[in-house]
Amino acid sequence: MKYEQIAELLNGISERFDWEKVMEGDKIIGLKQGKQSISLEPGGQFELSGAPLETLHQTCAEVNSHLYQVKAVAEEMGIGFLGIGFQPKLGLKDIPVMPKGRYEIMRNYMPKVGSLGLDMMFRTCTVQVNLDFSSEADMIRKFRAGLALQPIATALFANSPFTEGKPNGYLSMRSQIWTDTDKDRTGMLPFVFDDSFGFEQYVDYALDVPMYFVYRKKKYIDCTGMTFRVSFYP
Repeated sequence: MKYEQIAELLNGISERFDWEKVMEGDKIIGLKQGKQSISLEPGGQFELSGAPLETLHQTCAEVNSHLYQVKAVAEEMGIGFLGIGFQPKLGLKDIPVMPKGRYEIMRNYMPKVGSLGLDMMFRTCTVQVNLDFSSEADMIRKFRAGLALQPIATALFANSPFTEGKPNGYLSMRSQIWTDTDKDRTGMLPFVFDDSFGFEQYVDYALDVPMYFVYRKKKYIDCTGMTFRVSFYP
C-alpha cells in the first residue's frame, strides 16, 4: 500500500469513529481518542497503543473494538489485514516510507549498528506488553518474569516463516531479525537477575544507551551515537 491509501484509511476511521487526527506538517500520521492512539510504523504498519487498563479482559475488548473499526473502513477500500510477524511478500525496496521525521534518522543510522535494522523497521510487526508497577520490588519481580518468559513467548507466537514469497527457514524470522538490529538496545539484560538490581542500576544502563533523536519544538533532532548521560552531563 502507498502512503496515500493509508492516509485515506486513517481519515476514514477518524470521520466514522470520532478519532482526532495526528499530523506531521500536512500529513496525517496517526489518530488519538482518549488515552488510546493509532500510529504508523516505518513501513505503514498500524500500531494501536491502548489505554492503561486493569485487566486482560478490558485489553481484549479494546483490541476487538479497534479491529472492528479498522476492518469496517478497510473492507470498503478493498484492504485486508494480516496478523503476522514479518512481511511475507515484499522486499525492502518495495515498501513505501512513512512521512515521519524520526524514521529518516533511524533509516540512516540503523545500518551502522546492525545488518537487519531496516528489516525490523519496515517488515516486522508485533504485540507489545507494557506493565505498570507499584514499587521497586514489584518492578523487579515483573521485569525478571518478563525476561525469563520471553523465549517461551517467542516460541508460542512464532508466526513469520516466509520472506519474499518463500520459506525462510525460521518459524520466527521476526525474532531472528532482533539478533542483529542494534545490540546497544536489544537482547537480554543479565544484570536484571543480580541481587543488587533496582531502579538505580536500570537508570545507569539507560543513561548509557546511544540515542537516535530528541524531540524539540515539534522537530526531531538527530542525536545518533550520543548517550543521554553525555547530552545532559557533558
